[in-house]
Amino acid sequence: MAAKKSTVLAATGDDTELHPAALHDPALLLVRDWQIARYISMLLCRVQQRLESQIMVNPGIQGLTADSPARVQPQPVRTLGGPLEYAVAREAEVFAMTEALKLQDSIPNIAAASFIGIIAKLEMIVGADRDIDDPTDFPWPHIASVLRDLKAIVGGLPVGFRDRERTRSDVARHWESALKLVEALKEEGVAEHHGQFRGH
Repeated sequence: MAAKKSTVLAATGDDTELHPAALHDPALLLVRDWQIARYISMLLCRVQQRLESQIMVNPGIQGLTADSPARVQPQPVRTLGGPLEYAVAREAEVFAMTEALKLQDSIPNIAAASFIGIIAKLEMIVGADRDIDDPTDFPWPHIASVLRDLKAIVGGLPVGFRDRERTRSDVARHWESALKLVEALKEEGVAEHHGQFRGH
């Protein structure tokens, strides 16, 4: 049975859209999409954490191990906060973060058309959600320093406004992709279980 979309998702916030005047610079479009993807991954992370907390405080729900989101129980899960929905939330967060990382990795391929566009690219580099051995080592503080200098001379990124519809659409897209993946893994696990049973 397909897991229904978490009611927590209905209460998610908004994503950021740039002012129309700022859409002429490819770097600004890139940073906008990157910020949205990161924001959505954060929302989905919160959903996952809430579901995980429900599983931990409810001994009647068999949760998933931290390293195996595919270990869903064969029986249908109908309760909100069950292991199937938790697995879907985990995978949806991964889809959103992967999208953010892909946008981040495309920085070298995007040419800024203005100083604000350069600031946008530096914002992505400085704010990159990657594992850094030591953020105080070269070149991280130096890049941050260049970014501060540019902002002092040129100004910061344009102030955006919110677009709730896009946030809901992107969250639903990641949720649906995650649901399909988890359901496929679940069916594969059940098939393997039956195969082992027939083998005995």
